[in-house]
Amino acid sequence: MADTSDIRNGLTFNWNGDLWTVIEFLHVKPGKGGAFVRTKLRQVRTGKVVDNTFRSGEKLDVTRVERHKFQYLYTDEMGVNLMHTETYEQIALRKDMVAGLEFCKEGEFIEVLVNVENDQALTAEIPQHVELKVSQTDPGIKGDTATGALKPATLESGAVINVPLFINEGDLLKVDTEKKCYLTRISQA
Repeated sequence: MADTSDIRNGLTFNWNGDLWTVIEFLHVKPGKGGAFVRTKLRQVRTGKVVDNTFRSGEKLDVTRVERHKFQYLYTDEMGVNLMHTETYEQIALRKDMVAGLEFCKEGEFIEVLVNVENDQALTAEIPQHVELKVSQTDPGIKGDTATGALKPATLESGAVINVPLFINEGDLLKVDTEKKCYLTRISQA
């Protein structure tokens, strides 16, 4: 059992019946009253982010988790099929356990959070930035660039995002998977 002095970024603990990971924290010692820790927490199962304040010395039920690198193989009725990059063990996760799956193409690497105590996969995280080709988009309207207009584009993974008018089919784009948006076009040499 740990307490609030052990809080650090990446710490995973059981709180209110769910697993939470610390994203940010700040130890506060006001001039009057007791010290406390202000935290920003992410729920492991759903990805929901909340702010919470813990009183100094409050006990935390810490859970040991490890990150393992897996390769995305395919998705079928069983779920998302992944292969461990070192042991070649294959697992299937539910689709709701992999946030941003629409930006994942076969062969992409994914990190899986595994509870060490029961060797159970908790959730999977795809990289925050991925590079994908545009498979289909409508041509932009010539001269309509002063307004910063956007158009829909379908990526090779099947995801649809809004892109600037100068993007064409076959362009390689850098995409933010958390915000689900276009970042930049990557020049191809």
